[in-house]
Amino acid sequence: MTWMRWRPAMEHALYRPDGGFYRRPEGPAGHFRTSVHASPHYARAVARLLAETDLALGRPAELAFVDLGAGRGELTAGVLAAAAPELAGRLRPYAVELADRPAGLPDGVVWTDRVPEGVTGLLFANEWLDNVPLDVAELDEDGVLRYVEVAADGEERPGAELEPEDAAWARRWWPQGERIELGRPRDEAWAAAVGALERGLAVAVDYAHTAETRPWFGTLTGFRDGREVAPVPDGGCDVTAHVALDAVAVPSTGGRAVHSLWTTQREALRALGVRGDRPPLALAGSDPAGYLRALSGAGEAAELTDPAGLGGFQWLVQAVRMPVPEGLEGLPGWQTLSP
Repeated sequence: MTWMRWRPAMEHALYRPDGGFYRRPEGPAGHFRTSVHASPHYARAVARLLAETDLALGRPAELAFVDLGAGRGELTAGVLAAAAPELAGRLRPYAVELADRPAGLPDGVVWTDRVPEGVTGLLFANEWLDNVPLDVAELDEDGVLRYVEVAADGEERPGAELEPEDAAWARRWWPQGERIELGRPRDEAWAAAVGALERGLAVAVDYAHTAETRPWFGTLTGFRDGREVAPVPDGGCDVTAHVALDAVAVPSTGGRAVHSLWTTQREALRALGVRGDRPPLALAGSDPAGYLRALSGAGEAAELTDPAGLGGFQWLVQAVRMPVPEGLEGLPGWQTLSP
């Protein structure tokens, strides 16, 4: 039996070229439902955020939209379809994904496995950070944190003591718990992504926790065929863990201070015009078909903003060398974070 730490096991299971979970032909939508798949309201809201970002940046000659962890390009395509013609004429869309380019994606989309460098615009990472591979640690009987090693069938055993960088991360960000997820690779991945922006807005959306809500036994889990399952690093299921968002939020590249906000998806989408209010009943009499369409749309919006479901996602929003977009200014909690 081959044993390895969780980080390389996740990397192999999720991204290996010959059968990694995220390279499978059915894509993530074959196994779980994201906000992108739940309703076109989501892409329209991101398109509104893109327009707000464009305005705050002074309408540059070329505006980038970077869809980080693009899946099969569903969000990119939805944002392009919702963009106003004047903005669309200046838009340079990038879909960042390791899987092969899907059929039917608009020709103008740059399909790439790397975050583009030096662009100006909106970088949007929907449920990307939770799949950045990371190591897991557990306390042994002497209270010492040790890496957890895992086999391909999901069986685990204790490994070596933590290396100095991971031990330091644990002391700062997750000082209490029987089992913790060592988020340093995610901090570094997000810092690199944000650091690639010349100017713009960077948004990470994920199930997350902060210092006040760290789970005692961690969050590592799996998803297969629409069901939550044990995390098994065999390539047949997703392997995911919630994000220590306060650790991710600390800027660590380029010495740049950024304006940062973390808020719930419910609050962010409502600020961008997504509301689950029922249409007026009088519409049913004057325009029955229109009433049904409006009712369906309200149901989709309610699902996206349900605090017990998709609305419970956390949004980390960081403005780099630009003002806070007007549509988000009213959200409480903005602060300037410095390295």
